[in-house]
Amino acid sequence: MPRSAPARAPITSPAAATVFTTVLTEGPVSRVDVARRTGLSSAAVTKAARPFIEAGYLEELASEGRTGPGAGRPANPLAIRPDREYFVGVKITGDDLIGVVTDLRADVRASAHHALTGHDVDHVVRALADLVGELLAGPTPDGTSNLRERAYCLGVAVSGDVDRASGLVRYSPFLGWRDVPLASLLEDATGLTVTLENDVKALTVAEQWFGEGVGASSFALVTVGTGIGSALVVNGDLVRGAHGVAGEIGHVPVADGGPPCHCGGRGCVEAIASTEAILLRAREVSGEPGLTMDDAVTRARGGDEPLREVFAAAGHAIGLGLAALVNLFGPERVVVSGEGVATYDLFEDQIRRTFAVQAFGSAARCGLVIRPLPFEEWARGAAAVAIQSLFVAESV
Repeated sequence: MPRSAPARAPITSPAAATVFTTVLTEGPVSRVDVARRTGLSSAAVTKAARPFIEAGYLEELASEGRTGPGAGRPANPLAIRPDREYFVGVKITGDDLIGVVTDLRADVRASAHHALTGHDVDHVVRALADLVGELLAGPTPDGTSNLRERAYCLGVAVSGDVDRASGLVRYSPFLGWRDVPLASLLEDATGLTVTLENDVKALTVAEQWFGEGVGASSFALVTVGTGIGSALVVNGDLVRGAHGVAGEIGHVPVADGGPPCHCGGRGCVEAIASTEAILLRAREVSGEPGLTMDDAVTRARGGDEPLREVFAAAGHAIGLGLAALVNLFGPERVVVSGEGVATYDLFEDQIRRTFAVQAFGSAARCGLVIRPLPFEEWARGAAAVAIQSLFVAESV
């Protein structure tokens, strides 16, 4: 069972959660500005902030003097004390475990990789527990203790159909898992409180709180790589849908009678534009069963037209998926990321052309932010989910 954390400030009201998350994501910020941004009264902000200050999660910075007529009293901005607590995040892939330790601002303080030699559940649980132990064995940055003494929460990100509330991996195609109670298994193995989340949704939480999504009421994240994933934020909330799989544009059909997808459908975006799908098609058009992705990329960049058409077809499928997403949802911006973005130059033009044609009316004005993503960022997303679960209680 997870061990308890002493002197942790409880979230006892929606106001407490709102005040803390505002300072966490937008601070340092004065009480007056917190009140203005949240709609709470100044008295409510002060009351909500007090237990966090007493428990060491927030601090008051030196006053900011005000000048000019009617200037009033100087403000003492509220700021996060990032080293008050640490959080572990782990991304599970088919081949590796990527782990990080972050502070309260989701800044990475330690990282490590462990290879996975098998997908058996017991093996993965043991390997992940070993990785967590390695990550937490080091000292805190101030040298006053080790990381384990200030770490209580573990976030785990895995691809597929994940039920965050129950901690169940309902289906993960790359691991071959169905109905695995991973959160409870890891709590027993690590002694930490575990929050399990779909990897794309976890990455979206990190963007929402600490990245491109800060200050945006609505945005979408789309990941391109081994799979095509997406997640949506509307009015500041991550959209899960009735069955927890909202936003899965990777399984939107865009080619009638197209290639089969592992989901059981045909012509899905993922069946055309995932790394595996691109490589399979590249081998077909080249007539070379042993062609590697690196070779396909090099030759396409060198002007091999049949291979360039493979990447263009992938870009067209992604553009169709993005247009469908924006037409239905209308976000302020879309962040496109993932390991597949490293070859974005081969399909960027096609993505943007298709998106411009298929996006309806002013939806085409939605900004597309393109950014490659190392796997450590997925693990950081898992840690952000752990941070979020600490301060956004289900009862709030």
